Amino acid sequence: MRHPTGAADLPDRLWQAVADGDEYTAVDILHKAAADGVDEETLLLEVIAPVQEKAGAEWAAGRITVAQEHAATAISERVVATLAHRRAGPGRHAPDRGRVTVGCVDGEWHAFPARLVAEVLRLRGWRVDYLGARIPTPHLVAHLHGTDPDAVLLSASVPTRLPTAHVAVTACQAVGVPVLAGGRAFGADGRHARLLGADGWAADARGAAAVLETGLARPGPAAIRQVADDLPHLADQEYTMVVQSRPLLVKQTLADLETRFPAMRGYDDAQREHTAQDLAHIVDFLATALYVDDPGIFTAFLTWTAEILEARHVPARSVATGLDLLAGQLREFPRTLGLLHAGSAVVAARPTRPVPGPHPKA
Repeated sequence: MRHPTGAADLPDRLWQAVADGDEYTAVDILHKAAADGVDEETLLLEVIAPVQEKAGAEWAAGRITVAQEHAATAISERVVATLAHRRAGPGRHAPDRGRVTVGCVDGEWHAFPARLVAEVLRLRGWRVDYLGARIPTPHLVAHLHGTDPDAVLLSASVPTRLPTAHVAVTACQAVGVPVLAGGRAFGADGRHARLLGADGWAADARGAAAVLETGLARPGPAAIRQVADDLPHLADQEYTMVVQSRPLLVKQTLADLETRFPAMRGYDDAQREHTAQDLAHIVDFLATALYVDDPGIFTAFLTWTAEILEARHVPARSVATGLDLLAGQLREFPRTLGLLHAGSAVVAARPTRPVPGPHPKA
């Protein structure tokens, strides 16, 4: 980490302040570090970003609540804002590298990674229009018409946003603006960004800055294309059928689980709602894996789900039961059935961990 000797504990100190919900101490830690000579990009990417990642990991492990994780994110966002305000003022140089738009695809709530990218690009001399989370594609395109940026940077963290991201990529390119994709949804190596036709991909903020320095060519008339041009496997209609059947699939699987596990009939409303949400997420990731024809999206989600359930004292075997019940309803769809069988195999291969509590949950 590039900062003065004695400041190596910055991430730990910041995490303690964030974990305590102490926004003022968090701001003070960062501002003192900046005054001591730690450059702002380092603070953003090597101090604040790891703290935010730790908040997510602590929630996944069941060591902090959803509310605490949200509070940590809110503090991180305000800390970033105070650094930006500290930078502004008399003597500030006007951006001269060009203009870019940064934001999240529609439906994507995790805006913090995009915010870090926006601030790093501003530090490097770009004029940035930061649009935040959940940008409806028509509104994004309208913004591009009015600003004509050199590029649009689209962020997506959750793979289930990939179909929406695909629509956004093609819409931006259709109006002549190249797209640089980033975020975990696009894969650790950017494979899904390439599959969906993005003009570039970056793993992080520094990578995004490097791509922009090289430059992205503006799309020509050939950029106007249909979804099937990128994803010919969608001709089998399995993705469409699963998406359209989602409510019925969740409802029927929930009913079948009650038959398989009579104890579920004693669930209260909150427990039933949580189980239905778990099933809905499984169907969503199943549909996304069908969309991009990548079993890894589905199996990775199931592995993560099993770990989350076990951290909350729910047996992971309930996931396998839910997959079996879904397979029974979707037996006429070969690609879908293959994904469900792959998911069942991954869940079955996990080490069995003793979990207290009598009630299984999908």
